[in-house]
Amino acid sequence: MDMMETFRQTYLEESFEGLDVMEQGLLDLPPGTPDNEKINEIFRAAHSIKGGSGTFGFTEIAGFTHVLETLLDEMRDGRRDVTQESIDAMLSAVDVLRDMLTKLQDHEPIDEERASEVQQVMEAILGGGEAPVDTQVEDSAEASEVETDGVWHISLLPEAELLKTGNEPIRIFRELETLGNLEVTANFDKLPNPATFDPESLYISWELKLSGEGVKEDDIREVFEWIDGDGAEVIIKAPEAVVAAQASAVATAVTEAKAEVAPVAKPAAAKPAAKPAAKDTKAAPKQEGSIRVDLSKIDQMVNLVGELVITQSMLSQFGEQAEQSLEHNKDGSANMDWVDKLKEGLTHLERHTRELQESVMNIRMLPVSFAFNRMPRIVHDVSQKLGKQIDLVMEGEGTELDKTMLEQLTDPLVHIVRNSIDHGIESPDVRIAAGKPEKGTVKMAAFHQGGNILIQITDDGAGIDYRKIEAKAIEKGVITEDHALNKDEIVDLIFHAGFSTAEVVSDISGRGVGMDVVRRNIRGLGGSVDVKTTPGEGSVFTIRLPLTLAILDGQLCSVGSQTYVFPLVSIIESIQVDKSLVKGIAGETELYKLRDSYIPVIRLHKKLGVDDAQQDLSEGLLVVVEDAGQRAGIFVDDLLGQQQVVIKSLESNFMKIDGIAGATILGDGTVSLILDITETVNSHKGGVGQMNVA
Repeated sequence: MDMMETFRQTYLEESFEGLDVMEQGLLDLPPGTPDNEKINEIFRAAHSIKGGSGTFGFTEIAGFTHVLETLLDEMRDGRRDVTQESIDAMLSAVDVLRDMLTKLQDHEPIDEERASEVQQVMEAILGGGEAPVDTQVEDSAEASEVETDGVWHISLLPEAELLKTGNEPIRIFRELETLGNLEVTANFDKLPNPATFDPESLYISWELKLSGEGVKEDDIREVFEWIDGDGAEVIIKAPEAVVAAQASAVATAVTEAKAEVAPVAKPAAAKPAAKPAAKDTKAAPKQEGSIRVDLSKIDQMVNLVGELVITQSMLSQFGEQAEQSLEHNKDGSANMDWVDKLKEGLTHLERHTRELQESVMNIRMLPVSFAFNRMPRIVHDVSQKLGKQIDLVMEGEGTELDKTMLEQLTDPLVHIVRNSIDHGIESPDVRIAAGKPEKGTVKMAAFHQGGNILIQITDDGAGIDYRKIEAKAIEKGVITEDHALNKDEIVDLIFHAGFSTAEVVSDISGRGVGMDVVRRNIRGLGGSVDVKTTPGEGSVFTIRLPLTLAILDGQLCSVGSQTYVFPLVSIIESIQVDKSLVKGIAGETELYKLRDSYIPVIRLHKKLGVDDAQQDLSEGLLVVVEDAGQRAGIFVDDLLGQQQVVIKSLESNFMKIDGIAGATILGDGTVSLILDITETVNSHKGGVGQMNVA
């Protein structure tokens, strides 16, 4: 059973990858004459999902994918042009399949109603009608259950190898005769000349007419279930009565539907813990997800483990030899050669351990395309709903980031992109009037900078009007009319909880929630987000993230008897304090003149309640840090050294502490707290920002 569960999980993972291929292919598929290469790529992915589903008894997947496969096959053979309606229908089918597979992975019941609705739309298209599918159908008839006294036209186009698989068309015809009156016409056009005739191959195709009372399409398809798609192509054309019933059902559904953009399902690895299955279904253990790792990374780890084994063997041998040497030297004196060998062994051990640590962390690294690949569908759906034309450009998709961070990054990225399209990019007529191209551009780029990963979302829209934000902020009481905020600080108010300038609340954005959650979620990842905008030209959202959540390059600082860790990437410099450059304003607030600007001084011992720390600024050091463009000087007693530390969560092991990002265990076994620079700087702002010196 464990082995079968492993195969089942592998099938599901490969199917999710196939759905990504299908979705991207459909988004790139132009209406008109079918692009054979793209259609074949989409068809192969759908066929693989259908083929594997039978092995594990996923009959719902097989039945649903069969209709999608038929639609693709007609396009592949040139019997049907690609239309926007059929593309939308197949995109909805991808959403349904993704939801089905996710439910199966979590051992939850499948939403058969939604699957039936989308299947009916595809069947209506196959029957000759076209209907938009970005709607939730609420009351639709089961087209496959419609009974009729009309004539069903069936084309059976077998492959040459059909007989070798043990299938016999005559038996199929006998089974169809149990449903009604059957008329069979054979087509011999593909018969070869006698010299090349293979008696084990099948060269005949058939046209069938089936009539009778109460004939249902599901019954017909059941007869061909074992050969359709795998040994033959079966085309079923319903009687006019059924086509009319399907078209009526779709028309009614579209009229009564509540239009909405199709939701994008998260990757399987990002799903929450499995919920108990309904009714009598026994819930299986939750799957933890998996990562596909490049073989070269595994090889590197194996080599490093080998090096560690060699180093351990060398140190063990040294220990035995040193012990023997000390026994011979009764005075207890040790040969300096042994000390040198010990140092050499420890140096090797340190290097190999660090390399192994980096190699293990590298396994958790995935390209940001894991998150970026969701965006083309978002752009497609939202732009269609808003009547805008958007060109999505993606760069740096190969930049790698920790898997856990990528999973938590997807939602913030989706929200920013949706806002860029909704609020940023103007409608085509407005863009043309402003002398811009009719089609707007949203650009997503990922790159390394100073030990961090930066992700930028840029649009060439109207930009953010700071005056509009200022007026709305004053109206809502977020700021007062006599505020001293500059333009950038006013624009930054879009991240304030509940703040929105939208005139009309929509289901895309503008409900006053979202951007504050985006910032909070990104800060929860140890990162930051800020926005720069130019009215009339566009906006740039910049997300700055650490490479991983588990390892941190830190600077150890002492404050009294305590040792704290500063994230090294946040430190600009460390300086000795010149008391003549310290100014006091607003009561207890202290500012320090650092070259051409004043920065606030944060006394860490006061904030964290350390009583035995230095009080005199001239006796300690200022660690100058930067967060989101704001600098501050944090006063500490001394700098102790730099080292990589393993981050442990305080919130999950103890409780949330403001200004503390986590904890770590140092080499001597003591626990040291890791400073959260963002919270430390923000909590101390108090309205005093960095000021330029005139």
